[in-house]
Amino acid sequence: MTGALPDLRLKSQRFRQEREADWRRLERLMDKAEKRSAASLTDDEILAVPVLYRATLSALSVARETSLDRGLTDYLETLAARAYFFVYGSRSTLRGRLAVFFRHEWPAAVRRVWPETVAAALLTVIGIIAAVVLTAQDPDWFHSFIPAELASGRDPAASTETLRAGLYHDKGSDGLSVFATYLFTHNAQVALLAFALGFVFCAPTSLLLLYNGAMLGALFTLYVSRGLGFELGGWIFIHGVTEIFAIILAGAAGLRIGWTVAFPGDRPRQEAVAEAGRTAGVVMGGVVVMLFLAGLLEGFGRQLVTNDFARYGIAGATAVLWAAYFYGSRGTRSDG
Repeated sequence: MTGALPDLRLKSQRFRQEREADWRRLERLMDKAEKRSAASLTDDEILAVPVLYRATLSALSVARETSLDRGLTDYLETLAARAYFFVYGSRSTLRGRLAVFFRHEWPAAVRRVWPETVAAALLTVIGIIAAVVLTAQDPDWFHSFIPAELASGRDPAASTETLRAGLYHDKGSDGLSVFATYLFTHNAQVALLAFALGFVFCAPTSLLLLYNGAMLGALFTLYVSRGLGFELGGWIFIHGVTEIFAIILAGAAGLRIGWTVAFPGDRPRQEAVAEAGRTAGVVMGGVVVMLFLAGLLEGFGRQLVTNDFARYGIAGATAVLWAAYFYGSRGTRSDG
């Protein structure tokens, strides 16, 4: 019995000596990759890792079957686990995932829902036109689209000078700041609801887009009637280009889901809706970013920039940037 222990230790030493060079090399490669990144490995080193990993697994299997010393088995288990995550685990970083999302996934998803984007934009325009026609004929319609408590006195009963002053000089609750905050909060809610309720055969999404357009139409009708349409346009569009476009994209995402629920095509409904949901989810992930940027423009740009032409310049620049980002040429990469 006592003679078996020296034999076991001898066998373990011989086993280690025959294979230790490969283990040590794999360990060095794992240290290098973990301390820096996988990109720090050369092509030859990357190709060597799977080979060394399989050799380590084989050695671990032998060590377990022959009951070699526990320290060696633990070492091999740890090394094999580290190599496993390198070979089979995801090595993408948060920064890398975000880069892929903003560079490819989000604009590709937006391009895939272009028919729904057109439909959402048309619904918004219809809402604007309907409110313009109704409010022009009877100013009382203004209160149907924009409640008096939210308009903060900026309604048909207000003087032209009061309306003009609010566009350039916010004075807390006496200016348009309260209404501006409401508009942003309202638009963010509309965007999220337009997406979330899309599965109900597009109906709630369509109504929300119509109502949101009607709010814009009623507001513009009032200010145009006082000769302030150009000024209001600068006040709204400095952030509204991004904000309204975000709502339209959210509506498009909701319409994509609702239309697929109603008309799944040749595929099973569950499969078609799942694919539509993935596309819509990517679109909405970007919409959240757009709403955040719109909030910054609304909070800082509108207050710091009071020149009408400067406001329109910023609005035009954001329109060009979003159009180029979503619909500009992106080489040969497939949109899926």
